[in-house]
Amino acid sequence: MSIPKKTLEDLEFNVVVDQISNYCVTSMGKEILLSLKPDVNFDKINFSLDLVSEYLSSLENDNNFPNHGFESISKELKIIEIENSQLEIESFRKIKIVVELAILHIKFLKKFKTYYNNIYSLTESLNPEKVIINEINSVIDKFGFIKDNASSNLLKIRKGINTTKSKIRETFSSALSSYNVSGYLDEIKESSISNRRVLAVKAMYRRKVKGQMMGSSKTGSIVYIEPQETLVQSRKLQDLIYDDEQEVKRILKELTAYLNPFIETLSDYQNYLTHIDVVYSKAKYADEISAIKPNFSKEKNIKLKNAFHPLLYTSNKKQNVTTYPQTIGLDKENRIMVISGPNAGGKSITLKTIGLLQLMVQSGILVPVHQSSEISIFKNIISDIGDNQSIENQLSTYSYRLKNMNSFLKKCNSDTLFLIDEFGTGSDPELGGALAEIFLEVFYERESFGVITTHYSNLKLLADELPYMSNANMQFNDKTLEPIFNLVVGQAGSSFTFEVAQKNGIPYSIINRAKKKIERGKVRFDATIVKLQKQRMELDKTTSSLKDEESKFRKEKEKLNQTNDKIKSKLINYQELFDSNQRMIVLGNKLNDIAQRYFNDNKKRNLVSEVIKLVDTLNSKRKKTNFSKNKLDKIKKKRTAQILENELKDIRKEKKRNKNIIVPKKNKVELKIGDKVRFEDSRSIGTIDKIEKNKAIVNYGTFITKVDLIRLDIV
Repeated sequence: MSIPKKTLEDLEFNVVVDQISNYCVTSMGKEILLSLKPDVNFDKINFSLDLVSEYLSSLENDNNFPNHGFESISKELKIIEIENSQLEIESFRKIKIVVELAILHIKFLKKFKTYYNNIYSLTESLNPEKVIINEINSVIDKFGFIKDNASSNLLKIRKGINTTKSKIRETFSSALSSYNVSGYLDEIKESSISNRRVLAVKAMYRRKVKGQMMGSSKTGSIVYIEPQETLVQSRKLQDLIYDDEQEVKRILKELTAYLNPFIETLSDYQNYLTHIDVVYSKAKYADEISAIKPNFSKEKNIKLKNAFHPLLYTSNKKQNVTTYPQTIGLDKENRIMVISGPNAGGKSITLKTIGLLQLMVQSGILVPVHQSSEISIFKNIISDIGDNQSIENQLSTYSYRLKNMNSFLKKCNSDTLFLIDEFGTGSDPELGGALAEIFLEVFYERESFGVITTHYSNLKLLADELPYMSNANMQFNDKTLEPIFNLVVGQAGSSFTFEVAQKNGIPYSIINRAKKKIERGKVRFDATIVKLQKQRMELDKTTSSLKDEESKFRKEKEKLNQTNDKIKSKLINYQELFDSNQRMIVLGNKLNDIAQRYFNDNKKRNLVSEVIKLVDTLNSKRKKTNFSKNKLDKIKKKRTAQILENELKDIRKEKKRNKNIIVPKKNKVELKIGDKVRFEDSRSIGTIDKIEKNKAIVNYGTFITKVDLIRLDIV
């Protein structure tokens, strides 16, 4: 795919790319971004968007990516390829930084693989070659100097240099002291020429001082001489410095040769860091414009909800001006949209928003839309926006547009998105409108997708007649005669020509004369459109109000359903608990009867027989219960709240009835404080501490309890 240069210029794609490139921290990343062009490969675009989304998430949490700033090592890699070549120390520093950063990223992404899975995939093929860092560190210190122990020979040379420098200081100090005592030296005593210390000898005594004359003063009264013994050591030092330079060159050549097998690795490191810089820049820009990754579809579909034009958004944001988002959709059932309405109402910016966001997505750039938005891929994106009068080619606006339309006719197909502003203008309204209508019919027949803006009524009518084409208008406040910047789909818009003229101070008499100049049908048609737009605005308000009410009722209904479910659940639990308690009471009574009989006759055989019989009865019931458990569960679920409430009432009545059946028990012996007592059928014995009405406070030693007198037996 090749997007025409004019389309990129019309939609100001290059301006967006330029703004993104300002976030780059590397020259290579900036270079790649500035050459960025839209793509058509679905998987490639989707992967690029995922990379930016993941990096964007890192800007919003504590897992920030490590630094990725580096200087290009492309020249260094070319030098390493050359046999017997040598890199400078600065080049090794740059290479070391690239390797360190790459290894840092590899470790980071391995640790946070689950968070940044797509970015991690970029480093899967990269090996952390720490040996490169170790080798460079063994030769060059952190200040950028060759280490003394980089080689045994270099260490020996540098020791010799230090020794020689020490001897130079000693011999010079000795000569200075000796000749100064002799009175041969001037008051300044010494000086420095070419970084070598020299004696300041009075000219008359120059033959008295042994050594090499290095120069003289301007007046000639002083001669600068390097003492003989110092001169010998200085020559030795020069030889050692030369040896040092040669050894350093040898070491750097050796280190350069060592890096040769790692050329591909170093290139991969640099490519990764450059890629990350591009992703980082896109993420920073996305953060600035509040952009996200929309739903990405292989089907031809554009559904932009609350979409902002990024350049307008950033500009208005700086000026603290409100930016109005737009919602627009194109699909197979609605391929072409004709937007009409007054000038300065936002038609062109809506058109540009669609086109620019499409280019951005196909370039792997996140866009400022609602998260439910959907977008797909178009192989051809063509546009005709603005006044394209060409002075250079001596073409009028209309001629230029006809030339453009001819190009459109060659490219338009089902993979094309076309964007045309002020379609049909530049010629006679009737003739130009007729030709524009034919062009639009051809685009429609070729199943192209597109958006046009127009004032021509015949194009609005065509959009109403064709099934896969629709009208849309930019809303306009007919009272204040100011744009609302809201796109309404499904209805053509009026140009508000006479209304806007009246607001701008044109006398009503002139406007009235203008109305008489045109057909009455045209005026009535335009007035009808205005009336329909007013009704549409009122209907939108009513619809919005009804939706709000519906939303409130739905929430209330959900709350009532939740409360009802909770009540049902509680009623079922109460029923099950009551049934369980009733069974336990019956079982307890039966066991009590068996115990009483055993107490009376003391026959263990009868006791065991009756207990076993009772256990068998219980087990048989359990089998039946398990068998019909699923069936009972279904029955319970089908019970309504009313039935459960009735059952609860019956349970309460049954409890009252059972309470009424119980015959009050009277103590055989009148109990008093200090009596030893126990609960009926219990073995624990306590002492009555206090009696209040029909209740006694019984002390069991380890605890105290309050019980009814009728439940106590005297011991």
